[in-house]
Amino acid sequence: MVSILFVCLGNICRSPAAQGMLLHLAKNRTPPMDISVESCGLGDWHQGQLPDERMQKAAKYRGLTLASRARGFRPEFFDNFDYILCADNKVLFELHRFAKIPEHKEKIHLITSFSTVFKDQEVPDPYYGGEGHFDLVLDMLEESCQSLLDHLSEEKK
Repeated sequence: MVSILFVCLGNICRSPAAQGMLLHLAKNRTPPMDISVESCGLGDWHQGQLPDERMQKAAKYRGLTLASRARGFRPEFFDNFDYILCADNKVLFELHRFAKIPEHKEKIHLITSFSTVFKDQEVPDPYYGGEGHFDLVLDMLEESCQSLLDHLSEEKK
């Protein structure tokens, strides 16, 4: 089973939304894809909190339930996951600094790395933005997660 970790800054907006989106899309594929998906943040200042209420509301409108609890990144995650997908270049840079061996660095990508529409773009942090910012993030995540699932399906062949 492929294991995927989404990482953003605080684990209350982008990475839990990506986690919820990928699980939803994988479950609704024909046939459903069996994958392991988790999320975390670079920092642990929101430890144990549910995702931001505004992100939950925007996700719920699309039929997604975001129920993960915030947690910080731990070095053992490099060994526990096949893909470590970052919301933006700052997170990408920091995780590359934490990674000590080439095998760990090879797992780290932007969330949009497999996207066809948003290829290698940063997923903006909607925390200080309005409602439209959360919708844009979900649009980017939906297309990126769908493209990731396509990539994983091709990889299996």
